[in-house]
Amino acid sequence: MRNKQNDGLRASGAVCARLRTAAGPNPTKQGPSTPEIIIVIITSVILSVTTQPASAHPQCLDFEPPFKPQWHLEFCSQYEEFGCCDQATDNVIAERYWDIIEQLETAGYDLCEDLLKEIMCQECSPYAAHLYDAEDPYTPVRDLPGLCLGYCSKFHSRCRHVLKYLTENRLLLDTSGRDVATFCSLVDLPDQDYCYPNVLKSADLNSNLGRVAEDPRGCLQVCLTEVANNLRNPVLMLHSGDDTHRMFIAEQVGFVWVYLRDGSRLETPFLDMSGDVLTTPWLGDERGFLGMAFHPKYRHNGRFFVYYSIQFNSKAEKIRISEMRVSSSDMNVADPYSERVILEIEEPAANHNGGQLLFGRDGYLYIFTGDGGKAGDPFGKHGNAQNKSALLGKVLRIDVDGSDSRGKPYRIPPDNPFPADPDARPEVFAYGVRNMWRCSVDRGDPVSGYGAGRIFCGDVGQNRYEEIDIIINGGNYGWRAKEGFECYDIKLCQNSSLNDILPIFAYSHHVGKSVTGGYVYRGCESPNLNGLYIFGDFMSGRLMALEEDKTAGTWKEKSICMGSTTTCSFPGLINHHHKFIISFAEDEAGELYFLATSYPSAVSPSGTVFKFMDPSRRAPPGKCKQKPLPVKVRGKKFPFVPRELTVLKTNEKPTRPPPRKYKLTTKPPVTSGQPRSTTTAASTTAATAAAAKPDRKPPPKAVTKNKKKPWKKEKEKEHRGKEAQIKKSPVGKKSKPQTKKTAVKTSVKAKVKSKTNQAATDNSHKKSSKGLKDNKIVAKWRTPQTKSAQKPTGLKRKISQREHLIFSNKTKTGVTINRQKQKKLPWVRSRHSKKAGAL
Repeated sequence: MRNKQNDGLRASGAVCARLRTAAGPNPTKQGPSTPEIIIVIITSVILSVTTQPASAHPQCLDFEPPFKPQWHLEFCSQYEEFGCCDQATDNVIAERYWDIIEQLETAGYDLCEDLLKEIMCQECSPYAAHLYDAEDPYTPVRDLPGLCLGYCSKFHSRCRHVLKYLTENRLLLDTSGRDVATFCSLVDLPDQDYCYPNVLKSADLNSNLGRVAEDPRGCLQVCLTEVANNLRNPVLMLHSGDDTHRMFIAEQVGFVWVYLRDGSRLETPFLDMSGDVLTTPWLGDERGFLGMAFHPKYRHNGRFFVYYSIQFNSKAEKIRISEMRVSSSDMNVADPYSERVILEIEEPAANHNGGQLLFGRDGYLYIFTGDGGKAGDPFGKHGNAQNKSALLGKVLRIDVDGSDSRGKPYRIPPDNPFPADPDARPEVFAYGVRNMWRCSVDRGDPVSGYGAGRIFCGDVGQNRYEEIDIIINGGNYGWRAKEGFECYDIKLCQNSSLNDILPIFAYSHHVGKSVTGGYVYRGCESPNLNGLYIFGDFMSGRLMALEEDKTAGTWKEKSICMGSTTTCSFPGLINHHHKFIISFAEDEAGELYFLATSYPSAVSPSGTVFKFMDPSRRAPPGKCKQKPLPVKVRGKKFPFVPRELTVLKTNEKPTRPPPRKYKLTTKPPVTSGQPRSTTTAASTTAATAAAAKPDRKPPPKAVTKNKKKPWKKEKEKEHRGKEAQIKKSPVGKKSKPQTKKTAVKTSVKAKVKSKTNQAATDNSHKKSSKGLKDNKIVAKWRTPQTKSAQKPTGLKRKISQREHLIFSNKTKTGVTINRQKQKKLPWVRSRHSKKAGAL
């Protein structure tokens, strides 16, 4: 087991081993020898010279990225633009600071406020984890931040008397009293870029502070969290928009599972359509359960819509869009008998089945179909996509909140673009698409609302290009005349009436061969990602992003890659994912996910859901809190068990949390204008804590009255022996001494009362002195809760005469003096309350 005092130092690397060797087995008694100190200092200098340029990795003591506080910081204001403290933490540090200043004033010490404040505010530094060595979760957090040698010497010369208020580490306290070289070699950090105040001066560490980390190629580094696993080709994940924050994950084979906010999955599926859905175990089969959308008013009407492949007579294949309802008796199960078919479209081939359903901000249902399959859209003269009388290769829009006069279970929105065109189906909203796979609605900027309602789609290409489109009313997206920005069918491409809308972005098959559309990030937890459209490629497994230039109206590519081991060194984070990116998702709070598998078969349980996280910056604590509505669960829940290998161990935390409260030594009494040493008070506190530590309750009494446990007999015998010994002693004739445990508890009780109510304190002293008139210490005035303190404790340590005087008030004279001091000196009550709190 490591020495606790050495753990408080938390030196790392080669210097760590050297320091621990130099400290010896008992660092409180003997310090490092001179040659070893010289070796330590030389080693530190060599390391500082040979260290490579700093790699910025801001990290807080709570093992998360820094943030910009929501409001102004009053105390550690130098970190109000970016750091690790919100207003609550800032107030805690300020309270501790003024407590220490009060102690220094009482003792008559030099206050050295500026240096003390600088050191205490390093908890708010964006590099706090580095300063306190908390980035390594397997070692303790330092009591003091890492101080550079020059600054440490200045602190030691002016403020070494403050150390006892900042740390209880005996090695630090002892070395600070001997020489500055040893002390500063212990407090220093091996990496001179991160010690204070060098960390403030490094351009490498502060130039891009808070921005998304980039690798040398300019690729944005992100990290991931595993959310769900063991899924069979998860084709989509969506929320119901009913404030429960549940997530519904659909598998290609036809199952839809409910995941609760705590990550657990319900045993019973929300929907089981595996008996109706057409799918096969073939790799890359595009048929199956493909789409789902909850009605905007699902919380009130329980309606949702599904899109899946079916087969008739083992030959004809169709896609079906149906309406269903949730069960009236269970909010986590759909009614299997509630299906109402809205629309069916025959599919001429097994591929290009489309599959996206979503509701726009206008309340209408959007349906995204493929061009029918095969290659090059060979159906008809111009193909299905350019044929407005066909429903394939289109974006359809319908009103599902009513039916028309001809008996259709939906209506045509009045602003659909082609209701008066006899050669066009009224359901068509946009056309000229090949096989749009995964579309999304932009929530809009959380502050300005910019971009709200835009529909982004990834359209899978043929042989050369993949593209991203923004869907508009009546738009023609060019297929099969064009693929991306290039011509595919020369004759159609040269047609002057094509009037197609170009994609906002396209990439060649050197990058990927099957685009998977994503989302514009509008979440709260990763502010740096706001406004980025994040998507991927199914075949290459590559993640990509687009950033909008609002002035020019264009979109610029931003490469995304997995963060390095250093970048993702946070608990529970991973920096890898499965290759085949099937779909993207957004939860009810706007956080972004994607679904991937390592084996793209509808029956392979290798699908996993990953959540994006920016390791460079997070939202301020408390800003992103959600209050989901309760979910009534019937049946079993399966807790989430992560499978992916994290950079650190799952849920790893620092050895101890960051310091929240310093244990202040007792305030010394001031006599004759000279400060008195606090050594006696400190030793008294230590003795009190040592006496109170082994306070164990005896086993509960037996039910039978006559039978006594052997241990009880031994305790009583020992207690009788002690009483006899006390009666024989001279002291025992005048007073009956208490055991340490009883005395401590009595003292604590009196001190707590004195802190909360002065009248109660005076009353308790009167009762105590009344008992002393009979030359006995009587504890009967205590409340019934303290009766257990009168039982024999079994402590065999002898009480010294001085401790006996302090804790038992052995003589009348002593009590009189103490009472007079309590009346004259108000600090006595404060001291008692502090000691009571410490005990």
